[in-house]
Amino acid sequence: MEVMEQTDTIKLTESAVKMVQDLLRQKNVPDHGLRVFVSGGGCSGMQYGMALEEEPRAYDNVVESNGVRVFVDPTSMMYLSGVTIDYVDSLMGGGFSIENPNAASSCGCGHSFKAAGQEQQAAGATAGAAGGGCGCG
Repeated sequence: MEVMEQTDTIKLTESAVKMVQDLLRQKNVPDHGLRVFVSGGGCSGMQYGMALEEEPRAYDNVVESNGVRVFVDPTSMMYLSGVTIDYVDSLMGGGFSIENPNAASSCGCGHSFKAAGQEQQAAGATAGAAGGGCGCG
């Protein structure tokens, strides 16, 4: 199995690292990593996803940050290169937040985005972000 070692393509903030480590302890899977991926959908056209996984898959990019391994498939990596993953806790609830320099626009919920180059594709479409609103909340 070929795994691509990456070190500077995805950054996790201290609070994101702490939350992932807490989740791994809570789930009793301390050797697992965090899979981060992009899939079609969401109100802006693309959406982020995360899951805990034991091992990287063939051809995954693997990033390590303070002992937390992050697995990203090659297709998702095209959209996630250079992102910063944070964990934000507020009175309204907590959650992971992704700051993505590759996003041309993001949905108000922060869970979906439109990649650069998708603006022309969405012209005249009924995507939530194209109309200025968020249909996720």
